[in-house]
Amino acid sequence: MSRQAEAILKLLRQEYPQAGTQLKYRNMFQLLVAVILSAQSTDQQVNRVTPPLFARYPDAYAMAEADIDQLEEMIKSVGLYHSKARHLKNMAQILVDKYEGRVPETFKQLMELPGVGRKTANVVIAVGFGGPGLGVDTHVHRVANRLGLVNARNRDSTEKQLKEIIKPEDWNQTHHLLIWHGRQVCKARKPECQRCVLKKHCQYFKQLPPASTPAKT
Repeated sequence: MSRQAEAILKLLRQEYPQAGTQLKYRNMFQLLVAVILSAQSTDQQVNRVTPPLFARYPDAYAMAEADIDQLEEMIKSVGLYHSKARHLKNMAQILVDKYEGRVPETFKQLMELPGVGRKTANVVIAVGFGGPGLGVDTHVHRVANRLGLVNARNRDSTEKQLKEIIKPEDWNQTHHLLIWHGRQVCKARKPECQRCVLKKHCQYFKQLPPASTPAKT
């Protein structure tokens, strides 16, 4: 692990000891559904949608039989609900046809499911199965690049570069820590740099113009 990454993770662990997923789920199928729904939506909004959704469709068998219009109606408050409804129904059908309703455990198998990209597969591997996974969402991508941990134009490159400098056993926690920091401090439009615990390690902060001082009278 690079010294910069090690120092950053140490500070973030101290700052966010509670860092972890905020999605609510009871089994692997529910986790997969929740992570798919979380794309371009907040965890809080997903958590408002999933209780009635899981009550109606408790497993892959039930969701595979879902009426697509009813499914859309139940998830319409999350972003991209038209495509997500189709993905959920098709994903559930594949789970029924190929895996006896269970969520597959390998990255390759997860990536073959509708609606599942690298971020979703990494999160399911890490959170659900306890394996090494480092999902990169908008927060992780933004924070990692601002800090200078990576220099990447897209999330796939950010994931690859982070995995090269961080030990696999730290991937899971790194994902959560960078998300929490992105939500709390290193925000997209107005990052709160002055109260950031990572100032001395951050390339973005070092490039900011000096704070203006009042003129002497």
